[in-house]
Amino acid sequence: MSSTLWVACLCADWCGSCREYQERFEQVGASFPGAQFVWIDIEDMADVVDPIEVDNFPTLLVVVDKAVRFFGSITPQTETLQRLVQAQLEAGSAAAAASPSVTALAQRLQAL
Repeated sequence: MSSTLWVACLCADWCGSCREYQERFEQVGASFPGAQFVWIDIEDMADVVDPIEVDNFPTLLVVVDKAVRFFGSITPQTETLQRLVQAQLEAGSAAAAASPSVTALAQRLQAL
């Protein structure tokens, strides 16, 4: 049975690094067939993202089989994203010790 993968990149339109990273994020997403990769502008969707404070960009939220596996900022590099996502899919990879607010954020975003 394959895992259900959902990855959100939390960024801001005013952030130059985010704008440059968006195409790479989408390219990596295309390499994971059946996965959902979504781009979330934290200002346009502030009502959904609150009360989470995103201070560093890009910040990723990775959910596998409805369990938060990763929430944090990463360097905006294609290889870093590819390795991070692949590692979360590997057998034996455990769910992250996500705070209730991060788990709630994942649920709100997936419901959109």
